[in-house]
Amino acid sequence: MTFGERLTHAVLNKKNPVCVGIDPRHDQLPALLRVSPELGFEAVANAFEAFSFSIIDVVASLVPVVKPQSAFFEELGPQGVVALERVVRYATSKGLIVILDGKRNDIGTTATAYANAYLGKDSPFGADSLTVSPYLGADSLDPFVKRCNESDAGIFVLVKTSNPGSGFMQDLVVEGKTISERVADYVQSHALKTAKDATSYGSIGCVVGATYPEQLTAMRNRMPNAWILVPGYGAQGGAARDVKHGMDEDGLGAVINSSRGIIFAYENPKYAAATDWQDAVERATKDMIDQLASA
Repeated sequence: MTFGERLTHAVLNKKNPVCVGIDPRHDQLPALLRVSPELGFEAVANAFEAFSFSIIDVVASLVPVVKPQSAFFEELGPQGVVALERVVRYATSKGLIVILDGKRNDIGTTATAYANAYLGKDSPFGADSLTVSPYLGADSLDPFVKRCNESDAGIFVLVKTSNPGSGFMQDLVVEGKTISERVADYVQSHALKTAKDATSYGSIGCVVGATYPEQLTAMRNRMPNAWILVPGYGAQGGAARDVKHGMDEDGLGAVINSSRGIIFAYENPKYAAATDWQDAVERATKDMIDQLASA
């Protein structure tokens, strides 16, 4: 199956569109996993790996997708990058679809090198998909699309991100379209080309934040064949009533990401009755599934 088909199958199989973001921060790890930074980057990387593996063990039976954030691993240098690759492989072994959040981009052979590094089971990282920035132009995206076609992988192109400052560039009007709309049109053209038919979802998707529900609705209509990765749920202010606008009438077409609200749920007084931090993760994940189902 293509990436678009595999993601559709995974969401239908788990009966929810939840994506759990894996964003380890050392000072927020459960106390039993924290190590002294004086022990060095490798010790912290091992702690991140143990934390991430435990999250995957909890959510693998509940959700279709996880999204490791590359930056938190890269911050630890080579040891962190090794841990990231292990986390991606472990999630895959548990049947999860992996979106590697790296926001990579460049031109020419450099873009090709990024695509080859991250995308596909035969790549060094083995990720199913990768977040990609479009702001070097269409020719910088083409190598990623080519790699997706070769390896049954996917990408999520930044179209309208959830941060408050996104309008600085993304909302600018050029020749009658906002930059976001121009990027969206590129995504839709390639999503359609990689879809099984005109009513299916392709392997080229996009990122549209939950913090802008009106634009999420508009982008859903503009890109009918594109999977949408929706950040901004929970900790960033997006609610279930907002993110539903990214889905079609069958509950497909969008995966909704929550990171801090799930992986650090043990810090939330709402889950004070949890038996341990993993139990808090499970409860928070189930709560999100229920919230989305209700909306």
